[in-house]
Amino acid sequence: MATLIFWHRNILLYSSEHDIFSSIEQRNETLITNWNKVVKNGDTVFFLGDFAMANRQKMTEIYQRLKGYKVIILGNHDHSYPFFKGLFDEASRYPIIIEDFFILSHEPLYINEQMPYFNIFGHVHLNPEFKDYSNKHFIVSAERINYTPISLQAIKKKVGLI
Repeated sequence: MATLIFWHRNILLYSSEHDIFSSIEQRNETLITNWNKVVKNGDTVFFLGDFAMANRQKMTEIYQRLKGYKVIILGNHDHSYPFFKGLFDEASRYPIIIEDFFILSHEPLYINEQMPYFNIFGHVHLNPEFKDYSNKHFIVSAERINYTPISLQAIKKKVGLI
């Protein structure tokens, strides 16, 4: 699972990423390399929104370089549902529930202690109002997961569900 947002030039300006990456092209290549190191062709990856801030050709080029069966939950920067439905193996405008417990969404959802769910989301980048994870949520923004997709198994382990 991941929210990586390719070709987002401004992210280098308003985050600490300018200390890590010298250019948006370097960031893109790092994201693709990291993805392909951990994702195998038979794996299903849930992309939790904000795929790329680029034209369709650049988005298609990046998509084709990424391994795995790719499912996107559209984010606030993913404006054309028909395009993403045609590009990704699956696309959803709405959160998805997996294993009857994990709600995958782009933006954080309100989940209280009484609810039998766990929210995995992106969107917030390094916003200090949100902890990386709790017993009810986990953030998969690129900056919080070392610019590398993270498996559901690793999330479960990190939050103490296994």
